[in-house]
Amino acid sequence: MIKKLRWKYLSIFIVIVGSVWLFSPLDEKIHLGLDLQGGMHLVLEVQSEKAVEAILNRTTRDIRNNLEDKDIDFEKVTASPTDNIVKIALFHEDSLKEIRNLLKDYSFLKEIIFDKERLLISYQIDNQEINRIQESAVDQGLETIRNRIDEFGVSEPTIQRQGSRRILVQLPGITDTKRAKDLIGKTALLEFMLVDEENNVQNALSGNIPEGDKIFYQRNIHKETGIETKTPFLLKKEAVLTGDSLVNAEVRIDQSYNEPYVSITFDKVGARRFREITRKNIKKRLAIVLDNNVYSAPVIQDEIAGGRAQITGQFGIEEAHDLAIVLRAGTLPAPVIILEERNVGPSLGKDSIEKGIKSILIGGLFIIIFALLYYKLSGAVANLAIFLNLVILLGALSYFGASLTLPGIAGIILTLGMAVDANILVFERIREELRNGKTVRAAVEMGFSKAFQTILDANITTVIAAIVLFQFGTGPIKGFAITLSIGIVASMFTSVFVSHVIFDTALSFKKVTKLSI
Repeated sequence: MIKKLRWKYLSIFIVIVGSVWLFSPLDEKIHLGLDLQGGMHLVLEVQSEKAVEAILNRTTRDIRNNLEDKDIDFEKVTASPTDNIVKIALFHEDSLKEIRNLLKDYSFLKEIIFDKERLLISYQIDNQEINRIQESAVDQGLETIRNRIDEFGVSEPTIQRQGSRRILVQLPGITDTKRAKDLIGKTALLEFMLVDEENNVQNALSGNIPEGDKIFYQRNIHKETGIETKTPFLLKKEAVLTGDSLVNAEVRIDQSYNEPYVSITFDKVGARRFREITRKNIKKRLAIVLDNNVYSAPVIQDEIAGGRAQITGQFGIEEAHDLAIVLRAGTLPAPVIILEERNVGPSLGKDSIEKGIKSILIGGLFIIIFALLYYKLSGAVANLAIFLNLVILLGALSYFGASLTLPGIAGIILTLGMAVDANILVFERIREELRNGKTVRAAVEMGFSKAFQTILDANITTVIAAIVLFQFGTGPIKGFAITLSIGIVASMFTSVFVSHVIFDTALSFKKVTKLSI
């Protein structure tokens, strides 16, 4: 009999040793969730309509450039964000056919009206395309935020979509909440704009802003006093180049002034465009604008090849590092606003851990006492199975890199209860077989075999419920579902397989006529 059990002993040994190895040391392998470790909880909303507006403006700019490249006569191309319409004003009707042929390449635009009197043709973005842009804006925003947080170095963050426009962000262990919010919420819209040298910025400040221009400001902070001032710039509203062509951004130190700056590199298209811009605008000022803030406006001294530029400003090494992160991670397709913000302090997390561990110990103690009092020596077998169940559960959580949360602790306690419940089904069946006059060995075999189907059915239905919770639940609910699912699989192994091996081993050494159950 012992020889037949050898492969079972080996299986149990491998599982237990493997589980201990996986979760040891425990504090390094299992990460604590937001409710235990403390950190930030944010619910963001993507203003997806702004993404449609950005696409409209980009399309307008692209159409204007194409008309100029093909030498098609037109007066102007303008965008109307309120109704998502591109309007093309003509000098004469002769160019109408060429314009219509050109606009065929823009399949998402449909012609809605041609005003013969005003020589104005209007195209509107298709509703299906608007829905696609808004949907894509949320997905892209989710991915961009995830990339930024990954580079920021947050361990075990939760970043997931909620509803049509919302994004849930949970950052365990974060203490500098302002920096994290700035990093997540920065649109990172990088634009290169020409300074209007022909018009006076002071006149523009008084309300006489030339058509096609816009006033932007550069923040200046006095190093000694810390007083902030703003310098106005009159810029051409149309960006000559944007950060869409960016492939890399990294922090470097200026050797002359020992100050950090961000070095940026463009792709081939962006490098070619940047070279053309600098070649055509020598001795003019080119402003580098990020999220409507002017960082610098240097004079173009010569044509710049190689696709490299630098962003300088009055910022420290940490701010320069964060700026490089958001530029590398990419521009948010639309601004995000914070709908909900909660900060969980580490002291609250510590208190939750203590109470959670206390609840596991008290709950486990009651289960152990009940098993020993009610099932005597067989109850000790059930208690050993419960302990092994906890070991396997911790090993599996460590292997999958799961975060332990308060609902996860609740899942552990429930798992311990279900583990002893499986043993109860087996023990009650053994008792019934003994009352029917079966021998001890026969009663044990019948008990495990007949109870197995009942245990399997009950656990399968629970696993199905856990899968549904994981699929549709949020972070804490998912933590509970993961812990419960792993615990159920572990309890099947310990309560049915391990307990059965222990009974078989005990019955193999001597003939037992009476079972302590």
